[in-house]
Amino acid sequence: MRPAMFGYMRLAASDDPDENQAVETELRRYTLREGFELERLFIERLDSSDESAFFALTAALKTTDVKCVIVPSLWHFARLPGLQAAMRDHIERELGARLWIIQSTAAQQRGVTS
Repeated sequence: MRPAMFGYMRLAASDDPDENQAVETELRRYTLREGFELERLFIERLDSSDESAFFALTAALKTTDVKCVIVPSLWHFARLPGLQAAMRDHIERELGARLWIIQSTAAQQRGVTS
């Protein structure tokens, strides 16, 4: 049985569904290649009034044994480097999880709209 990993990505209303699917597929392939199973993908939708996916992710890290999180790039956390660092720090230092950052060309091209 492969260890579980959570994923996180951010979408905007104007994003192309095919591109979003490509990023999700890339996350799933990467986790399998590294010997993990993507148990749950938390998707932040900027056009939604639903609960923040980042808050849901951090809550799940607090209540499960999963201690690895994969993101396409830090741009999926935020555009501002300081906020990226704060979110990364929260996951790694405060929650004790390991953050995996793909940083592939496809992931970087996706960026974040905020």
